[in-house]
Amino acid sequence: MTSRTTTRARTAHTADLSPAELDAVRALLDAAFDGDFSDEDWDHGLGGLHALVHDASGLAAHGAVVMRRVRHRGRWLRAGYVENVAVRADARRTGLGGQVMAELERVVDRAYDFGALSASDDGARLYTSRGWRLWRGQVHALSPRDGVVRLPEEEDSTYVRPALAGPLDPAQELLFDWRDGDVL
Repeated sequence: MTSRTTTRARTAHTADLSPAELDAVRALLDAAFDGDFSDEDWDHGLGGLHALVHDASGLAAHGAVVMRRVRHRGRWLRAGYVENVAVRADARRTGLGGQVMAELERVVDRAYDFGALSASDDGARLYTSRGWRLWRGQVHALSPRDGVVRLPEEEDSTYVRPALAGPLDPAQELLFDWRDGDVL
């Protein structure tokens, strides 16, 4: 049984996490996603700010926000893209996911034009309860091989959070920068 005593979410840049801390984050994500967490998924969450919550049993929750460039209404915006959010199985439904998201949202709201994430069915409830909204427009990525590629499978799982740029227009597409693993 896990102790409910937790610390406040700590934020740190990837560069400030020790190899042991990064190993603990990767282990949490591998376990939380039941083996459906790839090296590309891992890479997507590096290079930004991490929110970590520990309890008596170790790392209990994690999330990261990284910058992505997204073209919307003919303008390239800085998106705070939320990645790698997970809570250890024995600590779920205790508010730790919300604690991690509060820290990540603070960063998004103050440093980015808007926030974005791709949610699993299980995660969507957390995000919508915190004010994230399902994107109702088209989603594309800029592929180095094929140019602009529509991602219809992302259109029912992409959530956004207005920040410095204000509201987004779902009549206009979101065109995300390229990342390995986004388009086959």
